[in-house]
Amino acid sequence: MFQIDLVAQCKANDRKAQMKLYDQYCNGMFCVAMRYLGNKDDAEDVVQESFIRAFQKINQYKGEVTFGAWLKKIVINKSIDFIRSNKRRFEELNESIHIVEDEDWNVPDGTTIKAIRWAMEDIPVKYKSVVQLFLIEGYDHGEIAQILNITESACRTRLLRGKGYLKELLKSRNYVTGS
Repeated sequence: MFQIDLVAQCKANDRKAQMKLYDQYCNGMFCVAMRYLGNKDDAEDVVQESFIRAFQKINQYKGEVTFGAWLKKIVINKSIDFIRSNKRRFEELNESIHIVEDEDWNVPDGTTIKAIRWAMEDIPVKYKSVVQLFLIEGYDHGEIAQILNITESACRTRLLRGKGYLKELLKSRNYVTGS
């Protein structure tokens, strides 16, 4: 069955079609939520809430993007809302941090994705969200600004600072060389 047919059936409140879409996307959306939350139970809760929200708002889905992309945006927003509501690791901006330009990054070939993700866990949430949305999810500044309800200028600043934090963390853990 085609995805468009499933979505149409879901719009008609067909529970079997909803279950098929759930089965098709739940694992991928769980991975997205895990990247933000880092906790299996929290990620499972956010995925469940995201599917409920998606099925409640499915009539707003116009097919301009794939259903998966539309659902992924819901999962990301729910993950960010979860982080905000639980006040996880919020830190005030440390004005003394050295902001590093992209060309200063020298990541050795041996640096693993695991090491980068591990270092990302220690980035303040307001920067981590922007870095994840930009580097991992592939959103542009306009999309990130809309998702996080910030200006594009704030998005660019947070991305630059977030990358600075990430570089310093990797450098302190001997993953990055250079100044």
